[in-house]
Parts: sequence; structure tokens; C-alpha cells
Amino acid sequence: MRKALFAGVAVAALLTAGMAAPAEAATHRFPGRTAEVSVLHAVPNTVVDVYLNHKRILNDFKPGTLAGPLSVKAGTYTVSITKATAKNDKKPIIGPAKLKFVAARSYTVAAHLTAKGKPTATLYLNTIKKTPKGDGRVIVRHIAAAPAVDILVNGKVAMKHLKNPHQSKADIKAGTYSVAVALAGTKKPVIGPVDVKVKKYTDTIVYAWGSAAQGDLTAAVQTVKTNR
Repeated sequence: MRKALFAGVAVAALLTAGMAAPAEAATHRFPGRTAEVSVLHAVPNTVVDVYLNHKRILNDFKPGTLAGPLSVKAGTYTVSITKATAKNDKKPIIGPAKLKFVAARSYTVAAHLTAKGKPTATLYLNTIKKTPKGDGRVIVRHIAAAPAVDILVNGKVAMKHLKNPHQSKADIKAGTYSVAVALAGTKKPVIGPVDVKVKKYTDTIVYAWGSAAQGDLTAAVQTVKTNR
């Protein structure tokens, strides 16, 4: 199995209806009635375009890429994902889906495979709840075409029988941890182990994605600041 850890961020073009300036550039994390939205592309071997209310906001979006966070006006949006060769969103490979973003919330939209290998998308509400002093939070999301898995932290099972597209979370002390993913009931990693740095007052989100059948299971990591 391929071992990889993604930590890069690609910034989307924002000059579209419903979008504001990037969240990190705002004077306040949630200016006005806005939400914070990131998009993760976790469908292997497929370059895509992403449409918001029928307008393309991401072009030639490659697998393993994270866009955002974007500051989005609160409301309900139609999201469609097409092949990169499409001229519009009339024949999406995922969607169209109606997604509701509530003001002062943080979300990640993950395009991924179901457990049986079909392209889909899942909207995750990022916790951003204040962590205990000195702690960070680890969240693991199973979005791979694979059966249930166990999560190993420093060689010990920390999260059991996690199924696609569910997640598990825990508050832990800041530091660097060895994280691996194994099929449920086993301890032989199918992803990792990889070193994951957990910072104070931060949600560190690990995504298990790819396809077990294709042998390309891997990991993506996203960090989101918590409230203080």
C-alpha cells in the first residue's frame, strides 16, 4: 500500500456569486453571516471541476488536493462535481447536491469513494470546539473504498471499527504521534504509519482515502483552528 501524507493547500478562485475573501484574510474569522468551507478531492485517478450554483469555482482539481478555507455566505448551495473535460455541470459525476452552510461554522466537503468504490461527496461539520488548555484534537475520517478500519496511535488501537463515511475524534496533548490505519480487528497497517503533528487549539483531521482494491490507500491531513 502507498504511504503518503498530504499537507498542502490549493487556493480556489473566489470571484463567484456567494463567495467572499479568504477566511484568513478577514478581520474576523466569520465576517458577517459567513461560514468557513474547505473542499478535499479524494477520488483517485480523476481530475475534476467543482461547481457552486452552476458556476465553476475549482478548475482541474487534482486528487489529494485541499482547497480553502473559503469564506462563504450562509445559505443553501447546489454543488456539482464534473470531469475536468466538462464544459458545464449538466453531467456531474458527483451531485448535484444541496448543501446548507450555517453562519459561524466550519465545514469540509470531501469528494471521495463509498466503501464499494462509487464516487460520492460528504459534508463534514468541523468541530472547532474549544479544547482543554494545551490540548489539540485528532479527528479521523474514513472516506476510502475499504471495509471498516481501526486507527492505531503510537502502535496501539485508539479508534475501533470506523466505517466509511464516519469519523472518530479525541482530545489529546499537543505533540507528534505515529498514526496508522489497519483493517478492523488487525494491527497490520494498510495506511502508514505516518507522523502527525498535533498542535494546541487545533483540530488535526486525518482522512483515510483511496481504494483498497486498487492498492492506493493513503492519507490526507487538514488542520482547522479551534475556538478559544
